[in-house]
Amino acid sequence: MAEGSGGSVWREGDVTAAVVPRAPDRSIFNSVFYEDGERLLASLERIAGVYADAGINAWTVWVPPGDTATAAGLERAGHALDGEPRLMGMALSGLQAPTPDPELRISEREDRVAMARMNEIAYGYPEGDFDAVGEAPMPGMRIYFATLDGEEVCTLAVWGHERDAVVIWVATLPEARGRGIAGRLLGHALADARDQGLETTTLQSSKLGAPVYTRLGYRDFGAAQIWERRAG
Repeated sequence: MAEGSGGSVWREGDVTAAVVPRAPDRSIFNSVFYEDGERLLASLERIAGVYADAGINAWTVWVPPGDTATAAGLERAGHALDGEPRLMGMALSGLQAPTPDPELRISEREDRVAMARMNEIAYGYPEGDFDAVGEAPMPGMRIYFATLDGEEVCTLAVWGHERDAVVIWVATLPEARGRGIAGRLLGHALADARDQGLETTTLQSSKLGAPVYTRLGYRDFGAAQIWERRAG
C-alpha cells in the first residue's frame, strides 16, 4: 500500500517501515515492524529522520505480545501507547457461518475509494485521511459491501497472502451498528476465501470488535501494542 500510493518501504536488517506521505497524520499507515527489539531501538532516530524527510507527522511501532523491554525502550524514546489491538486467527475449516439476514444484500466489487470513504465516516476521520487506501492497488485483495434498505452500510476487504486470508478495513456506519452486519459480511467473505483455496485467516481487532470475530470462530492470540511518535 505504501508503494502503491506513492510512498516507499524503508528497511534496515529485520526492521521494516511503511512510509505513506499520503497519510501524514495517520500513524496506522506509517507503521514499523521488527523482529529484534534491540535493533529496532537502535534504529529509531534514523527511522524518525526518514519520516520527517517525507513530511510525516505521526508513525507507530507494532510491539508483539510480551515484548515489554522494547515497549519500555519506546516509551523512554518519547513514544506513547496508542492502542492494544487483539491478534486473532483461525483455520478457515472452523468458520462458523452466521445466520443470514434476509434484509441484507452482500456484493463484491473492486471499489477501493468507496471502501476508504466508508472507513473515514465510520471512524470519524476527516475526508482524505484514507486516500492511500483508495489509491493503492493490492493484488489479490477482494472488497465486499453490505447494503441495507438501499444504502451501503458496511465494508471490508480480504487480502490473500500466501495461504492466509488477511482481513482489513472493516467498517460499519454508525446508524447500522448492532445488527450483526459486519459479522455476516465477513462470514460471506471468508466462505469465498475458503472456496478460493485459502486455509487460514488473521486480523487485528479492537476490544469491542473481538466478540464479533469470536462468534465466527476466531481465536485470540493476545494483544499487540502500538507505540506512536507524533511531531510536537
